Amino acid sequence: MTTLYQTAHGALLTIFYVAGPILAVIMMIGIIVGVFLAATQINEPTISFVPKFLGTGLAVVVLGPWLLRQLESFTIAVLAGLPRILQ
Repeated sequence: MTTLYQTAHGALLTIFYVAGPILAVIMMIGIIVGVFLAATQINEPTISFVPKFLGTGLAVVVLGPWLLRQLESFTIAVLAGLPRILQ
């Protein structure tokens, strides 16, 4: 039973490692664009979409290999531990 808990813990950590950097980039861009829109008193919520979209794409391109290695190592660990989980 502890192996199942370890696998669930590893899954949550992997989700945090994979989604965390991308969400951090989106949040920082949102804050910067929000401050800019507040400073210029532009009241258009759709303006923040394009910088977030481009920033997310850039983050995926830059961080993509590292993110895929994280997913790969988790998948290998789960598949290697599958016989112990099923016992």
